Order: sequence, then structure tokens, then C-alpha cells
Amino acid sequence: MSASATEYRLGISGMTCAACATRIEKVLRRLPGVDSAAVNLASEEAVVTGSSAVTRAAIQSAVEKAGYGVRADAATEKVDNEVWFLLLGAALTLPLLVPMVLELTVGGMWMINPWIQLALATPVQVGLGLPFYLGAWRALRGFSGNMDLLVAIGTSAAFGLSLFMIDNPHHLYFESAAVIIVLVRLGKWLEKRAKKRTLSALSALNALWPAQARVRRDGIESEIPLQQLMSGDIALIRAGERVPADGKVLVGDSEIDESLITGESRPRVVGKGDRVIGGSVNGMGALEVEVAAVGAETTLARIIRMVTAAQGAKAPIQRLADQVSAIFVPVVLVIAAITLGGWLLAGAGIETALINAVAVLVIACPCALGLATPAAIMVGVGAGAKRGILIRDAAALETAGDITVVAFDKTGTLTEGKPRLQGIKTTGGDDRQALILATALQTGSTHALADALRRAAEGLALPLAEEARVVAGRGVTARIDQRQYILGTAKMLQENGVDVRSLYDAAANFAADGASVSYLAETAPQPQLIALFAFADQLKPSAAPAIAALHALGVKSLMLTGDNKGAAARIAAELGLDDVRAELLPDDKTHIVDALQAEGAKVAMVGDGVNDAPALAAADLGLAMATGTDVAIETAGIALMRGDPALVPQAIGLARATTRKIKENLAWAFVFNLLGIPLAAFGYLSPIIAGGAMALSSVAVITNALTLNRWRPS
Repeated sequence: MSASATEYRLGISGMTCAACATRIEKVLRRLPGVDSAAVNLASEEAVVTGSSAVTRAAIQSAVEKAGYGVRADAATEKVDNEVWFLLLGAALTLPLLVPMVLELTVGGMWMINPWIQLALATPVQVGLGLPFYLGAWRALRGFSGNMDLLVAIGTSAAFGLSLFMIDNPHHLYFESAAVIIVLVRLGKWLEKRAKKRTLSALSALNALWPAQARVRRDGIESEIPLQQLMSGDIALIRAGERVPADGKVLVGDSEIDESLITGESRPRVVGKGDRVIGGSVNGMGALEVEVAAVGAETTLARIIRMVTAAQGAKAPIQRLADQVSAIFVPVVLVIAAITLGGWLLAGAGIETALINAVAVLVIACPCALGLATPAAIMVGVGAGAKRGILIRDAAALETAGDITVVAFDKTGTLTEGKPRLQGIKTTGGDDRQALILATALQTGSTHALADALRRAAEGLALPLAEEARVVAGRGVTARIDQRQYILGTAKMLQENGVDVRSLYDAAANFAADGASVSYLAETAPQPQLIALFAFADQLKPSAAPAIAALHALGVKSLMLTGDNKGAAARIAAELGLDDVRAELLPDDKTHIVDALQAEGAKVAMVGDGVNDAPALAAADLGLAMATGTDVAIETAGIALMRGDPALVPQAIGLARATTRKIKENLAWAFVFNLLGIPLAAFGYLSPIIAGGAMALSSVAVITNALTLNRWRPS
């Protein structure tokens, strides 16, 4: 979607099958200014994008003219009242059904008076069947067909024939018409209940927002509605309460449970200066948090938007189902007419011919076909969100299942991205004093190497460094106790008259292990080299198991890094990587991805930095660590909410499981119709059995999709 495009999301009511969704899509795509329109039968949602000339009012008008309704939100309709209609329908239908069952099982004549049958069947046909007639009228008015039209024609034919033959009790089919209506409505009720479960992940995320926030403004504490919270407010969070918005801890220490947001089961320890995510749960300590982002800008809001968009998106694999459903109803009507005519030509009576035609109409509903893909996607996306795997769209989900090579950035992806002091080599032998001096020089610096020194020198008394001066990319100079010191690169020291050759061998050994080196020296009153400090990034604990998990999935692993070849080779051997490319510039990563694709590989790129964005975009699938930059996250098809490499094989495994469910559902839907229609046409399925099978087919598809909730990484 271009930056100038407008997107609308609307809840659609009145859809009953895939043909309804296809009809609405066609109507919306004909609107002036509309670029794309997608209607999801499972989520009952329409997503329309186009120019600024497109308005919500125009979209709503088009949907309503097509015979459907528009809701303010995209939530599934309430289905609680349907139970009472079903119970009433069942109560009226049971006296019609029981005599037929007794005749088939016990024998004899059990049929009740035809006029009593009419009295029982009419409320079911007219009352419980009213939605089918309304839906059929909407379809006919729009010159299209849908499930309602099939059911309305089929049951009306059975009811009308029975009314015509009411004086002949042996040729009445009131029970068939009534049972079909009750069974189909029962199936739709079960379907709606199952669809609500597919949205459980989204409901759980929405439930994370607290209704109120406690703030301190102008020294006064008060509770305000969450909507009134503003950036810059000081939020007061007691033990056990939810964090109302993204922010930074000003006062207090605690543990934060972010499991429903990041998928991390262990609480995270936070203190002054640490960032917290809105919707997470505070542990046992009270916190004061400066609010940094509210409303739509919070992490949780962005997650909800991403999950909503992905659950409503269409996967490429669904195109076939859409093409079939677009012509399905007219084809079924033709088959039903051929069935009717064929049986009449074969010498069967009008009753047999009509009942078999009715069975064709009832068994052929394309509901399962329309639900096969979106139901699996909704559950798969939700299952991923619970584990900290945010899938941007259905295409990314489908692509993830086909990945054959995963290319990893090194820093911040396979490694912690936080250098640690790996070793000290001094010219005089006093490592402790060298560490104190180097750390004092870095007081106030925000550089990653400064943080590493501070962590190593924790607990040591530091002297005061004066007149500190930072030379970007080179190092720092300062005065301590009337002596001038310098900490930086070999080149910087040489420019200041310090000879570093005595520590060259040590520096070469550290560099071979992948460490970066800084030198400490005194420059005045007398230039002299003091020490060498080696810094190295640490591999993440889950990096090696993640690579092993990829291999178990049959996926090759590759590391792309700017490090020297020796250090890169050491890391590759330690992790068990299949390949490694070192000493790369950012553009080199993109060229390597292009080359792998040219060889036929399906490539996923995993990264977290701005320099990874081009490669993330070039790959078949980009996976961004959400601990990284916004640029990387926005470029990727999947965002990993924890900086955990183990989420990469999990994402691929979940994608494969979801794709497998989609294929199972489509196979079930196609086989159901391909077998059911001929059986009905040749008289092997009664309308009642056809109605029950059709009703249960949609439920079977959704139930199969819901088994993804039990998916666990192997």
C-alpha cells in the first residue's frame, strides 16, 4: 500500500458462504478509486484500499446495495440468541422426524396426520428459514448465487411438493425441508462459535489494556481513564497491576511479566532507566514510569494492528478457492436441473427426481471451501502471536513454510550485541589499575565499549577524569591526576606519539578470535603504552540450538557479517553453520541474497539493524528482531518479539504446520463437494443426510484449523 493510499476495515454481516465474500469483493472493486478489496469469510471483515476519493460511506453504501450489512467493528457477530431459535426449530421438527426413523428401523406406519405435519413444518420453513430467503433475495438482486439460494430453493421445493401432495401421506417431505433448515442453522451456529475461538489470540491481546491509569500530575495523584493518559505523564503502578502504556522506569525495582506480548515466560527484572511495555504485568515492586507512547503508538497497539491485518489477509493459496467459489453456485444450479431432468427422463416420478435435485442443492454449499484458508491463517497467526512471532500478512506465512536457507546477521541476532571485556594485556602487569584508568576515561560515554568497561569495573573506585574529549570513531582523551591519557585505536595512539608495537602480537591473537581492540596510553608528561583491552560480543545461549532446529527442519543456515574471516569462521564452527560470508558491506548482503535466489533457494534473512533492511527486503522472507530498529521491523514480513534466534525455526515450523492445515482443509472441501454432488445426483444421499453433512463440513474445517492451537515447537 502506497503512503498516500487509504485503508478501511469494516465488519460485514449477512455473509453465509464463500460466494457472498466473492460477490462483495466484486462490488467493492468496481467503486471509483478502489485499488484492492479483500473480504474474509472467517473474520467477517472487509479490507478496502484506494485513493483519498474512497470514503467509508461509499463503501458501506455499496455493501448494503449488494444486500449485506456493515458493522462498526470487525468482530464476529454475537450468536447467543441463535440457541433459542434452534431449540424451537428442533422441538417442531422432532415430531416430523421420529415417525420416519421408526418406519425405517421398526417398520409399520407411524406417519402423523398430514395437516399436523404442515402445522409443524410451516413455522420452521417460514420462521427459521427466513434468513435463507432473505439471503437468497440479496443474491438474486445482485445477479449472483450463494448458499442461501441453494438452501432456499431446495427446502422450498421439498415443502412445495409436500403441500401439493398433502392428500397422499406416502409422498410428503415436510420432515426433509424442516430437518435441512434446522441442521444448516445448527451448522452455522457451531461455525460461528468456532470462528470466535479462532480470534482468541486477538481477544487476549485486547484484554491486556487496563481500564484506568493512576498518574501524578502537578504533585496530585489520581485515577484517570486510559484514553486520557498522555505522553510525559508519570504513571504509578502498584504490584500486580498492568502497565498502562510504554514508558521508562523513573523510580522503583520490580519484575515485569511480558509473556502475552513477547511470548517470554520468565519475568524480566526492571529498574531505573529500563523500558516497559504497556499491557505487561508488574510484579511485587511499585514503579513510577514516565509515559513515552500512548494509544496507537504503543508496542501492544502495533502488535494488535499487525495480528488483525494478518488474520484478515488472504494467502496466495486461496486464489484457487476464490476462483471456484465464484462460479460454484451457478454450476450447482445447472447440475441440480440436470439431475431433475435426468431422473424424469429415466422414468422416475417427480418426487424422486425432485428429492435428488434437492439433495444436490443442499450438499453442494461451498462454505467449507471459503473457510478452509482463512480459518487456518487466523489460528496460525494467533498461535504465533502467543509465542512472540508476529506475522505481518498471510503471504509471509505461506512463504515461511517454503524457506530452504536462513541467512543470519551476526551482531544483535546471533550475538548479544553488547560487547564484553574479554581480556587485558598490560606492559607493566597491573591489570586492575589499567582497568580503573580506562573506565575513568569513559565516564559519561554512551558507547557500547564504555558500557563493557563499566560492567567489568563495577565496585572499583574511579578517579576523576577532567577535560574529556571524544574523537568520533577513534577514541577518547582526558586528564587524570595531572597526567594526560588516551584510550582508542592503534592509529589514534600512533598519531599522539605512542608506540604500540609491543602489544601487536597480543592484539593479533585477540583479533583472530573475533575481538576488537582498544589501547590505553599516557601521552603526557611522557608518552608510554599502558595496556590493551579486547572486547568481544557473546553468542546468545539459544543460537546453537536454533541452528540445530533449522537443520532438523531441513533448512540450511548462513551467517553474513562484516567481521574478519578468522573470527567469522570460529563462530560458524561453534554454531554449526552450513556457510559463512565475512568482511561484508551492507550492499554485499543483498547481493548474496540475490545470488542464492538465482540458484533456486527460498531465502529468509534475519536481522535487527538499519544496515539489514535492504537484505530483509530483498529476501523471500524477512524476519526482524523486535529488539532492533524500527526500519528493520517495518521491512520484515515477520517480527520476532524477543531477540531470540530460537524463534526463527519456530516461525518456520509454525508456518509449515499452518500451510499443512490449509492444504488439508482445501482437500477436505474439494473432496467433500466432488464426492457429495455425484452421490446426491445419483440418489445415494437423502436431503436430510446431505443437510447434516453440509452443516458439519464447515465445522470440520474450522475444528481442524483450531488444532493449530495445540502446536508446539519440536
